[in-house]
Amino acid sequence: MPRPGPDKTMSLRDAVAAYVHDGDTVSLEGFTHLIPTAAGHEIIRQGRRDLTVVRMTADIVVDQMLAGGCVRKLVSSFVGNSSAGSLGELRRRIEHADPEPLEFEEYSHYGLICRYLAGAQRLPFYPLRSYAGSDLPAVNPAIRKVASPYGDEHIYVVPPVNPDVTIIHAQRADRAGNTQIWGLTGVQAEAVFAADKAIVVVEEIVADEVVRSDPNRTVVPAHAVDAVVEVPRGAHPSFAQGYYDRDNAFYRAWSGISRDKQKLAAWMAEWVHGTADHTEYVAKLGEQFWAGLAVGEALSEPVNYGRRL
Repeated sequence: MPRPGPDKTMSLRDAVAAYVHDGDTVSLEGFTHLIPTAAGHEIIRQGRRDLTVVRMTADIVVDQMLAGGCVRKLVSSFVGNSSAGSLGELRRRIEHADPEPLEFEEYSHYGLICRYLAGAQRLPFYPLRSYAGSDLPAVNPAIRKVASPYGDEHIYVVPPVNPDVTIIHAQRADRAGNTQIWGLTGVQAEAVFAADKAIVVVEEIVADEVVRSDPNRTVVPAHAVDAVVEVPRGAHPSFAQGYYDRDNAFYRAWSGISRDKQKLAAWMAEWVHGTADHTEYVAKLGEQFWAGLAVGEALSEPVNYGRRL
């Protein structure tokens, strides 16, 4: 059997200190599922500034990073509180430049996927048809048209995005960084391949043999990963399929919290700055709370990969 790769495990504090710097472009991906909340909170605790955040669905974690003073520019294809309300800090900055303006670059979902694809493949641009009839090219000068080299038509293109670091959350990985995800997936792989560095935060670190026993669940291979961090319940208030459910009550509450500046500042002081790390955050919520988000088993049928006799 091949030997496992080098051990890339470290604490979340050390991973953020090593790979997230002031002024960086930081991708945080996970499409409503496996949102890297714990990583966002650690970036806030470490006081990072002037970040460009790239996230398809800019939701609560982005609102919190804005409140933490971390974000100068947002690149996104959706902003909102995931069907549960609004993002008060983001709205204040975009609508009223309060306390300061937020530079915002908007794409469609597929447009941002194409930016990741171009970045991952180191292409100068990526073509797509779906901006025909859209107002987005009128408000985003990065969306352009080029002449086809194979005919007379012109087609829309978007530029690559190559984050300084991509951070994702996943169910499990081995110590080398082979990362497995199941359930709802987004653009985690594309965002990792597009980036210069990658931090993978997982619910659990497992033995190399566990990953090798089911290779098709591996979304990100070890060679693309720089740091592996074990942070159980690190996607809260989003969910981790098979580990815990979505905290819908928190999503509903966030609109009221973020709408009021004083309530938002108090929440940040208590739950982010007032906790040393995500372990303390989890403990502060309490076991009774986590019991309410517990999920039962729903096992998939095993598959037979076969072996040589």
